[in-house]
Amino acid sequence: MEQKIIINCDFKQTRVALLENGKVAELYIEQPLHQRLVGNIYKGKVENVLPGMQAAFVDIGEEKNAFFYVNDIPHPRGEEKAEGRMPIQQLLHTGEEVLVQVMKEPFGSKGARLTGHITLPGRFLVLMPGLNYVGVSRRIDSQEERERLKREMEELRPPDMGLIVRTAAEGADRESLNNDLQFLLELWRKIIKLSKKEKSPALLYKDMTLVYRIVRDLFNDHVSQLIIDDEQEYHKVLNVLNCISPHLKKRVTLYQKKEPIFERFNIEDEIERSLSRVVWIKCGGYIVFDETEALTVIDVNTGKYTGKSNLEDTVLKTNLEAAEEVARQIRLRDIGGIIIVDFIDMNTLEHRHQVLEKLKQGMNRDRTKSQVLGITSLGLVEIARKKVRQGISAVMQQPCSYCHGKGKVLSPEAVSSKVERELKKILNRRDIEAVLVEVNSEVAALLIGSGGVYLKKLESQTGKNIFIRGSDNLHVEKYNILMSGALHEVARHALPVEEGGIYRVKVEEPHTANPEHGIARLHGYILDIEGGGELVGEEVQVVIKETSRTFAKAALYNRI
Repeated sequence: MEQKIIINCDFKQTRVALLENGKVAELYIEQPLHQRLVGNIYKGKVENVLPGMQAAFVDIGEEKNAFFYVNDIPHPRGEEKAEGRMPIQQLLHTGEEVLVQVMKEPFGSKGARLTGHITLPGRFLVLMPGLNYVGVSRRIDSQEERERLKREMEELRPPDMGLIVRTAAEGADRESLNNDLQFLLELWRKIIKLSKKEKSPALLYKDMTLVYRIVRDLFNDHVSQLIIDDEQEYHKVLNVLNCISPHLKKRVTLYQKKEPIFERFNIEDEIERSLSRVVWIKCGGYIVFDETEALTVIDVNTGKYTGKSNLEDTVLKTNLEAAEEVARQIRLRDIGGIIIVDFIDMNTLEHRHQVLEKLKQGMNRDRTKSQVLGITSLGLVEIARKKVRQGISAVMQQPCSYCHGKGKVLSPEAVSSKVERELKKILNRRDIEAVLVEVNSEVAALLIGSGGVYLKKLESQTGKNIFIRGSDNLHVEKYNILMSGALHEVARHALPVEEGGIYRVKVEEPHTANPEHGIARLHGYILDIEGGGELVGEEVQVVIKETSRTFAKAALYNRI
C-alpha cells in the first residue's frame, strides 16, 4: 500500500492528511487558538475527591478542572491491597499537589481526563517512569525482531523505568535506540527539576507541534513521500530528520505550485464528505452517520443500487463496499467510543462473515486502539474505539445557533400555532386594541390564510385587531411583537405598502377565484395584481390602488 503525507500550513491552522493508495485515511488539524492538551504534563492541585465516583477533580490551570479515576493514579510502591486497588480517598486529598498528564481532550461539558502514569514518546521508544518492564509494539510481526528489540532495551533500561518499543524501531540499531532513550531520560529529568520549582497549577511539558508529531509518529519507511507547502516548516522537518532518520530526508518535498496543495490531491473534497451526514459509495448505496455524546450509529442503505442478478448478491456487494468505507470514515472522522453499524440484513451466514472480515481488515490499519466486537443478536455490528481527541466534526463545526444541535427546527405550521397562542395571551389585556407581529413569510401566510380567513377567525376570537408582517430574513422559529396599543397607532405602522406607492414584486401564482389576476407577496402581505395571471414567475412593477389589513389591490405599472 502506497502512503503519502500531505501537509498544508498557514497562519490560522496546520492540516495534515495521510493518503493510502491516493485516498485520505487520516486527517489532523491544529489551530493556534485551540491548542491540544493531550500529552501535556502538569503540576496540578486536587480540588475535590469524590469517593462515590472514585474520581478526583484537579486544577491544571485550564478553563475547566480536569479529572481522573482511581485506576489512573499510581499506588505507592508496596501499598497495593491484596483484594484490589486502594480507594481514592486513601490515595489523594484535597489541596494535594500531583504530577499528571492529559490523556483525553475536553469533550463537551467534560474537562480533560488525566493520568498519573506519565509517558514520554520518542521516535523509537516510549518512556514510562516508575514502571519496570519492556513492551514491544504488536505491529512488529517478526518474532525474532521482537525478541532482539526486547533484549536490547532490557540491557539499556535504567532501574524504575518502563519502555515500549514503537513500530518505527523495527530494524533500528542499538546506538539509535540508546540515543532516543537518552533524549527521553534527559527530558524527564528537566520535567522533574521544573516540578520542584513551580507552584501548582503549572504546565511542565507541552507536547510538540503537529508537524513535529507527524514526523516523529507517522513518517517512516512505509511512507513514500512527505509533501509540505511551507518553506520554513520544510526546513524544520529536514532538521528534525537529521536527528532521528536522516535517510528519510530525500523523501521530503517542498510544494511550490500555485494550486493549493489540498486541492491538488483532492483532499478538500474528502474533508467535505467527512463532514456530511450521508456518504455515497461507488455501487450507488449510501452510509448515514449519526453521532451522539454516548455513541455513533452508522446505517447502510442500498440507495440507487439495484444489482444485476438477485437480492442477496446486491446486499452483499453493498455491504462489502460499505464495510471498507465505514472503516475509512471512522479513521478519517476520528470517531471514538461505542460505534454501532447497521448493515443491510443478510440471511446467509457466509455473507455475514465476509462483511465482518472486510470491516476488520479496514480497522486493522487504524493506529488508534479499536476492536470489532462482532454481530449482536439484532444483526448490528459493535465497534469500540479509543476516544483520545476531538473528531473532525468537533474541530470544524459548531452546534447550530437555531436548533442548538438537534438538527431540526419547528415547522411553519407549529410556529403559527405557537404565535396564535402568544397573541391570545397578549390580547387579553383590556388596554390593547391592536397588535403588530413580525414572523417568517411562510408563517405569515399560514396565520393570514387564503383571503385572510384564518386572521379573521383569530380576530373574532380575541375581539382585537391583528396586523401580520412577514419577513424572508426572519428565522422560521422566531417572531417579534413589534407594537401593541391603540388601533390607529398600530395601523399607521403596520402596512408594508401605501396607496399610490410603486413596488417591485414577483408574481407567485394566479388568483384562485380570478385567474386573470396574479398574486404576489411583500413581507407576507398579499398583493392582488390586475392582469398578473399570465406573468407567474416574472418580476413586475406595480402601483397600489387600494389597501386593507390583509391584502392590497394593485395594477401593473411597468413590466420588467
